[in-house]
Amino acid sequence: MRNTAHRFLALAAACAPLLAAAQAGSTLDKVKASGTITVAYRESSIPFSYLDDKAQPTGFGWEICGRIVEEVKKATGRADLTVATQAVTSANRIPLLMNGTIDIECGSTTNNSERAKQVAFATNYFYTGTRFLVKAGTNVKSLADLKGKTVVSTTGTTNFKIIRNLNEEQKLGIDLLGAKDHAESALMVQSSRALAFAMDDILLYGLKASSANPAELAVVGDPIQVEPYAIMLRKDDPAFKKLVDDTLATLMKSGEFEKLYRKWFESPIPPKGINLQAPMSQELKDNLKALSDKPAT
Repeated sequence: MRNTAHRFLALAAACAPLLAAAQAGSTLDKVKASGTITVAYRESSIPFSYLDDKAQPTGFGWEICGRIVEEVKKATGRADLTVATQAVTSANRIPLLMNGTIDIECGSTTNNSERAKQVAFATNYFYTGTRFLVKAGTNVKSLADLKGKTVVSTTGTTNFKIIRNLNEEQKLGIDLLGAKDHAESALMVQSSRALAFAMDDILLYGLKASSANPAELAVVGDPIQVEPYAIMLRKDDPAFKKLVDDTLATLMKSGEFEKLYRKWFESPIPPKGINLQAPMSQELKDNLKALSDKPAT
């Protein structure tokens, strides 16, 4: 009996890695078997992924995700594919992707080397830099002007880490607070609980434009660090990454990507008809040809 038990345990140990691999599978296999793909969205990452006036996800990244889903239907032969949605935050988006709760995230996630140890990124589809949202008239032009002041950034973002590191390196004495999402961070500035909100400039422009009184807010400072945004995928899933990259390449080469860009960054967008008036950066123009997924350092 003891020998039989030992043989069983040895067999189970040998099969464990194979079972884990089979359970992991590829995203396309998972989606085909379940008949459902779960797409993650952000609630306040204007104009990439946010809620409209009917509390439904919308935005530039969200619309591109829709194009990807159509290609997933073709690749899996599941025209009846159900699209489930899942709200994510800066703090939980990576864990929820890694544990299989979500299958893809089209939002405002920075593609960097640290995150690439846990997840994969598709072709970069935007470039941005860290700046500050303040009340209009506030005397803040650079990070140095925030010495000894209270600054907020959203927990789990690269921006929070950048400001924390610079604060320590330059001994600025900034009281750095963390908020659960971008909307809460902006509210902390509006309610004077923080002097400035450090975040990607394009998101700050979106929050400013969608606020009750945009003239009361200002986006200031030179970009501290330019970084790429990219669609986030599970690591070690080359088939799904190829499908997503191919979809983006088709959009970028056909001119459709530029049309989508003008729709979300240079035209009135829901729910308030705001226009971000944010022309395409040279970095993004270059990547429409290069099709690079190179991360920020």
